Amino acid sequence: MEEDTDFRIRFSSLCYITDHVGFHGTIKSSPSDFVVIEIDERGQLVNKAINEPTYKMSKVLPEPNNFAKKTKLGFQNLVFEEESNQKVNILVQCSDDEQNHQSGPEKEDTSNDGTSKGEEEKAYALGSLLDEKTNERLNQFACDIKEKWKSKSELTGPSPEFSLGRILDKNQRAILHSAIRQKFPFLITVGKNSEIVVKPNLEYKELCHLVSEEEASDFFKYLDAKKENSKFTFKPDTNKDHRKAVHHFVNKKFGNLVETKSFPEANYNAGNPNTVITVRFREKAHKHRKRSVECQERKVIYTAFTLQKENIEMFEAIGFLAVILGVIPSDFSYAGLKDKKAITYQAMVVRKVTPERLKDIEKEIKKKRMNVFNIRSVDDSLRLGQLKGNHFDIVIRNLKNQINDSANLRERILEAIENVKHKGFVNYYGPQRFGMGRKVHTDQIGLALLKSEMVKSVRLFLTPEDLDDPVNRAKKYFLQTEDAKGTLSLMPEFKVRERALLESLHRFGMTEEGCIQAWFSFPHSMRIFYIHAYSSKIWNEAVSYRLATYGSRVVEGDLVCLDEDGDDEQFPNNKVHLVTEEEESANAYAIHQVVLPVLGYNVQYPKNEVGLWYQEVLNRDGLQTCRFKVPTLKLNVPGCYRKILKQPRNLSYQLIEKHDTDVKAEGSHIDGATLSLLISFDLDASCYATVCLREIMKHGF
Repeated sequence: MEEDTDFRIRFSSLCYITDHVGFHGTIKSSPSDFVVIEIDERGQLVNKAINEPTYKMSKVLPEPNNFAKKTKLGFQNLVFEEESNQKVNILVQCSDDEQNHQSGPEKEDTSNDGTSKGEEEKAYALGSLLDEKTNERLNQFACDIKEKWKSKSELTGPSPEFSLGRILDKNQRAILHSAIRQKFPFLITVGKNSEIVVKPNLEYKELCHLVSEEEASDFFKYLDAKKENSKFTFKPDTNKDHRKAVHHFVNKKFGNLVETKSFPEANYNAGNPNTVITVRFREKAHKHRKRSVECQERKVIYTAFTLQKENIEMFEAIGFLAVILGVIPSDFSYAGLKDKKAITYQAMVVRKVTPERLKDIEKEIKKKRMNVFNIRSVDDSLRLGQLKGNHFDIVIRNLKNQINDSANLRERILEAIENVKHKGFVNYYGPQRFGMGRKVHTDQIGLALLKSEMVKSVRLFLTPEDLDDPVNRAKKYFLQTEDAKGTLSLMPEFKVRERALLESLHRFGMTEEGCIQAWFSFPHSMRIFYIHAYSSKIWNEAVSYRLATYGSRVVEGDLVCLDEDGDDEQFPNNKVHLVTEEEESANAYAIHQVVLPVLGYNVQYPKNEVGLWYQEVLNRDGLQTCRFKVPTLKLNVPGCYRKILKQPRNLSYQLIEKHDTDVKAEGSHIDGATLSLLISFDLDASCYATVCLREIMKHGF
């Protein structure tokens, strides 16, 4: 594989964290030697067929149109201080309480063991749609809330929340919203962007001051069910002032949805006239809900699928799919970028395309070594970073010792793998972040965009390599003539991005304003990709400088992450801590907690030599006054924090002699020229297998 000399030099100067010798080998001899499989947010490999019962729930459970609205989330670490054995007892007690709440509204059918069909359906829904661990945590969260209320202690601070994570299928979300509210009426569910968060229902608690807990429970179940022409009746009440308070509460909180009236209790004793409060849904609320359902039916179509591609760049693959399906590239969303020279599997969502239409193109795209499967309807697009990580199956061929190293090759390989397995690797951004061109890298285009040098950025994008092929001949012609129309006639059809840019330049001209319009022919995710590439290059250089300056010590002025469970690159500022002199002396933090900022307008910098280095680099690149916003392109770059070290998970490996799949016996001598290494591991999102391999092999890209 041909290597870019400038690129190789750029990475060979970056530091390592481990001290083993390493070895030589060849990666990506063919795409099948480098297989990448995305791991979704549930921890599932996206190349596995989706045959879960959760996708058929609507056949078993009530129609989702009658379920509660969606609402919001974030995974908060809510744990009340109680002994674990006490929590177990509470859980049993909570479950028993919930099974007995059937009073006000019409009773549901019950089975022989006394539980209602509705309760069975809700339990089935939660058990089917949530994994066992999440289900347990939900039950524990519910019991913790109930116990806090029973103990009369107030919930201080912000309202506690429990996140169920993102649920892409809208029917599943509707079922979960209702199942949780029906099983735990003292909780509410809120959602946004397909996420579901569970919170205490403070209105439930308030109503419990006026009526029994059983009545409050039944009332909120009634509200959630939204059964047309149904009514709810509170227990008989002789106290007029108390009835007035109940009327006032219901109308104040839910007056736009329901109406209340008082009626004499049937068969009441004339000497002791009881009165009951009846609640009915307002007629206009039904009409509004019907209109809402109709609007939902007219919503934009979203179709999710798994894309398999071989030896094709991701943006090129999207462009090809867009042409066939009659949409534009920005209609596609994805969780992460994938290698070109590889076989990759990733989740995608396309707007305005039905599942049936997507299935129709399967044969056509196989000619481009692409495939689509796991096709299904969803309710939202994907966003970058919406994945747990990636699984890699990699073959490294032609293994041999480093120059002037005469040690046993097998021992060198095992030493290297075990070292990185336990110590980790420097979490550099990988080569695919910057493109593999010899003359221009994506970070150079990003720098030009940050400096609002629009004409320069377009010229960089269309700079040819020293290769004689149609694409580079077309680019060369453009730089010589700036004739966008003529260049379009030369540019191959499959170069969708280049052609989109050229079409805009033909329409608006090669001026500053024309180049701005040309960049808008790219979706937002593609425009900001170039700026992220520049930020990534600076981060790589910063972490190498930090390790060269301070090594593995955590020193005063370092930034450390206090949230061990947080997603990489998603740490809020309040979870990033500046190390003090006292903390350095006490060795309070470990190197794996150290983070460095990825450039942006909302990050803090280290207060040591590394912070000074950042300022010098920004001055060098002419960004000393940069606010990391490009308003003309609608690009805002808040920045983030990235851990400087990462570790591979679920790592396994096997040494294979050429033409032989058997692993050689321990200690046997093997000629290095005949050896290949099959290695598999998982990495977190935004980590690069090539970077992990670089640390293992101590051999540049």
